[in-house]
Amino acid sequence: MMTRLLPMLAVLMGLSACAGSAPDVMRSEQSQMTLASQGRIEATGPRQVLAAQYDVEDIRISVPSKLRVSEANVFYPVADIVWRGEPMGNRHAQVMSIFKEAMDRGTYTMNTGRKVVVDVEVARFHSVTEKTRYTVGGTHSMRFSLTVRDAATGAVIEGPRMVTADAKAAGGAQAVAEEQMGRTQRVVVVERLASAIRAELSGRVTDPMLVSQALSQRSVVALR
Repeated sequence: MMTRLLPMLAVLMGLSACAGSAPDVMRSEQSQMTLASQGRIEATGPRQVLAAQYDVEDIRISVPSKLRVSEANVFYPVADIVWRGEPMGNRHAQVMSIFKEAMDRGTYTMNTGRKVVVDVEVARFHSVTEKTRYTVGGTHSMRFSLTVRDAATGAVIEGPRMVTADAKAAGGAQAVAEEQMGRTQRVVVVERLASAIRAELSGRVTDPMLVSQALSQRSVVALR
């Protein structure tokens, strides 16, 4: 009888050991997962916002004449400036107008801190052609050089540095629907550029009192 029981006891002990180690294995496997795979994880650090750190007195924008323009209606023209969001005309002037509107909108509440002048030089403004917009859509590819100078002395405080401000360009039926709702290509690119310059000229704030003050300003971007 004892001889028969020994194999059964061995099996039961093995099963018990496996059951006991399962939670440890699961915890080990979970620790190897990415944060995204583990699901939402609540932030434990202090809340952060991006708050304006300059008093912007002037923004000087340039769109160099050397930037090449293409009016070719192909999927991806090789050029520096591709813009079909307005009737055919002086594309350099149209891009200048877009940047002026966006930069003014992004900085108009920035009136505290060191007084500065901001230099913006457009390096690329490659939107989508008619062929791309009414089929697959794409990207409004925008880049500009940014330099921040002391308003009194002209001394460089930041930059020059290249800023990338790409935005998704809707395509097909979605593009048509957005146009009908008034969300034109110009609206999209101005919105993105305004957001980009606002972020570039802001700094992280974590002090609770400063966060509270910053959140009352329209130029603030909440991080957490």
